[in-house]
Amino acid sequence: MEFMGMPLGAALFLGGVLLGFGALDITMLISLLKAGDERSRVIVWKTSTFAFNAMVGALVLDVIANYATKQPMTVNPFIQLQVTAMLYCVALLYYRKKLGG
Repeated sequence: MEFMGMPLGAALFLGGVLLGFGALDITMLISLLKAGDERSRVIVWKTSTFAFNAMVGALVLDVIANYATKQPMTVNPFIQLQVTAMLYCVALLYYRKKLGG
C-alpha cells in the first residue's frame, strides 16, 4: 500500500516526525512568549543563550568547512529551525531541572 509514492509505513513515520518537530517549535515559541517570575525568565534566558551559541557555532563551522573544501553554501532553513528547536527544548529541560523551574 502506498501514499503519494512512498510506502504507507514511511509516510506515517514522516508524518509523526513532522508532528514532533511542530510540537518542538510550538514549545519553543510558547516558552519564549510566556510571562513568568524572575526565575523562569532566567531559565529562558540561559536556554536561549545556549541554543543561540550552539547554532552560531555550527554555522561558523559550516562556513569554515565549505570555504576549505570550496563547496557552495547549502544551509536548509527547515533543518536549521528543527535543530534549533531540539537544542532549545533539551536545554530548557536541563535548566528547569538545574534551576528548579
